[in-house]
Order: sequence, then C-alpha cells, then structure tokens
Amino acid sequence: MDIIRRNHVTVTGNPQGPTVVLAHGFGCDQNMWRLTVPALEPHYRVVLFDYVGAGRSDLSAFSAERYGSLDGYAQDVVEVCEQLDLRDAVFVGHSVSAMIGVLAAARAPERIRALVMVAPSPRYLDDDGYRGGFSEDDITELLESLEANYLGWSASMAPLIMGNPERPELGDELKNSFCATDPDMALVFARTTFLSDARDELQGVRVPTLILECTQDAIAPREVGAYVHRTIPASELVTLDATGHCPHLSAPEVTNTAILSFLAGLG
Repeated sequence: MDIIRRNHVTVTGNPQGPTVVLAHGFGCDQNMWRLTVPALEPHYRVVLFDYVGAGRSDLSAFSAERYGSLDGYAQDVVEVCEQLDLRDAVFVGHSVSAMIGVLAAARAPERIRALVMVAPSPRYLDDDGYRGGFSEDDITELLESLEANYLGWSASMAPLIMGNPERPELGDELKNSFCATDPDMALVFARTTFLSDARDELQGVRVPTLILECTQDAIAPREVGAYVHRTIPASELVTLDATGHCPHLSAPEVTNTAILSFLAGLG
C-alpha cells in the first residue's frame, strides 16, 4: 500500500535538520498544526500526516477492526516512519495522539527518540485514585450523543473542547473539522479514544518526554498532567499560559516556545 497516499503524508522544513513528526488528535487533521509548522521549518524537517479516516487520508483504507484500538493508529505511525526511513525523530502528539506516540515509540525505538505530549490523557474515565475527568455516565452519554447526531454533537462539543469562549472562531474551526470527518469513522475513533487506558504503557517510556498542559482544560484536567509526569521517568511538565484543549491553536506562541526549547535541549 502507498502509505504516503494512505495517510496523506507531507514533508516540509529543513531537509538537513532533525525530524519532528506532528500528529493530530480526534476529529482533526494535519492542518491543525499550521501555526506550529512555521516555527519549526527553519531548523527542522517537519513530517505531517492524517490518520486514516481523517483529513485527506485514503478513506478506503479504513478498518473498524484495525482502528478499534490505539494499536492500529500506532501501527500507522510506525509505517509512516518506516516509509520515510526516519531515525531519531521527535514525535509531537496532541491529545490521544500523545498515547499513540507512546505505543509507536515502544514498537520502533530506533525511529522515535523523544516525545512531546500536548494536552495528553492516558485514560479519560475516572478510576479509583485516578481522575480522568469523566464518569462512566459521562462517557456513555458522550458516545451515545455522537452516534445519534454527529453534527449536533460536533456543534455542542467543539466549543467546550476548544475553550476560549471569547474567541468563538476557534470553536467554529474545530466544529468544522469534526463535521468534515465521516461520522461512522469518527465514532470508531471516539470509542477508541474515550474508552482507552494507556496508563500501564506510560511506565515503560524511557525517552525524553515533554508534557504540555493548560491551566484549564475540560478534556484533560491538570490532575492528568501531574499523573503523566509522575509516571514517566525524567519527564518534564510545563503548564502553558493557555486554556482549552488545543493550545497549538489558541496559544501558538507559548506552545511553540515550549516545544522549541525542549527540542533545543535534546542537542
């Protein structure tokens, strides 16, 4: 299979620089990184892609069985890295992609040398001694609402996820991104995302890791950032002067500064 076409892989930036892979979250596509790419391009080779079912990916390659777990998305990442023969890349994952990056790095450690997690969550569902931010009823209602009326769900959830109500254009952009995704494929990814539990995998992370959280995030509360930081050895936690779940869109300057500072420290 042509993986470049399957995942609509695009490569930009400095071909001689270290490689940074940018991975979008649920309901999004690579365009969500457009405010980060210019900050990276002068010194880094930047790889972007769309998960199958999102953006301009090859929708015919979608499989509910494969993408019914985070492993299927992680395999996509590994195959993209293999196709481009990436070595020692830095994987920047937003939201659920942060955990997908953890799985991909474990599968192909020679391909991924470091992780940047933007608003990560290893488990969205509350558990004994763990606050993910959602009760079981919350998740059930969210998924049932999505399945019953995807466009309506998108219109109501996008502003909540984005935060920053004083800037409604941001919520509108996320809503439009959700609405551009095939509802059946979105439901599979939503179930995979909100029912996943990657907490055990965090303990195996041995690469340098930057965790970026926001001061307020309805999807990944700060308790989650603290948990991820506590669980990953030698990780770095940065609380951005930003709100909402998509700081690369709502506060690109502080987000880019944090990412660039981490990349510079890798040498």
